Amino acid sequence: MTAAMPRTARGVETRRRLLEAAEVVFARNGYADASISRITDAAGVGQGTFYLYFDTKLDIFNELVEDLNRRVRQAMSAASASTTDRIESERAGFRAFFKFTAEHPALYRVVREAEFVSPGALRLHYTRIVEGYIAGLTAAGEAGEISDIDPTVAAWALMGIGEMIGMRWVLWGDSATDAGADSDPLASGTSEVPEHVFDEMMRFIEGALRAPAPGNGTNQGKDSRHE
Repeated sequence: MTAAMPRTARGVETRRRLLEAAEVVFARNGYADASISRITDAAGVGQGTFYLYFDTKLDIFNELVEDLNRRVRQAMSAASASTTDRIESERAGFRAFFKFTAEHPALYRVVREAEFVSPGALRLHYTRIVEGYIAGLTAAGEAGEISDIDPTVAAWALMGIGEMIGMRWVLWGDSATDAGADSDPLASGTSEVPEHVFDEMMRFIEGALRAPAPGNGTNQGKDSRHE
């Protein structure tokens, strides 16, 4: 069980420094090689201070997964807030997601390690993201902004697209000058998704989500084959 939340501004700041240090240490060293002493050294506090805010290394790891999840969802929601339809919301949300992951590569490394370290934290991370996605896609479908598509399937598919595109170009990068770079998962990082990649990704997503124009529905196409 995690220690009590801080009651003072100084305590809040110290706890935040520990989380920021944990983000760096877990991303750089992995869970097994990360240690409380490495985290406290990176935060600039004594080891005894750690235990005022967290009981174990696993406690701060779980809190970090939740913290990264909360911040990436906030970034995506803020970016999408001023959009006028679901397609534009997807575009704005994905740009915010890729920007966040470029600034916080631990989102990938820590969350993936959670599969083995803390499966419950991993499941909660994806559940919180997909629940918001399903709600937004359901509302967009009811408003006629997107095609008649299962919002649950679409939510998981879109989340997978964002994760893999970000991993390939943000985390691993785009070594376009190297032979076989298009399929090389070990390319060096560029920290951003190239614009042509982003445009192609959005063209793919728009093709899947865009509501058919009036008179161009699938039923009309089926009827025409029997005329």
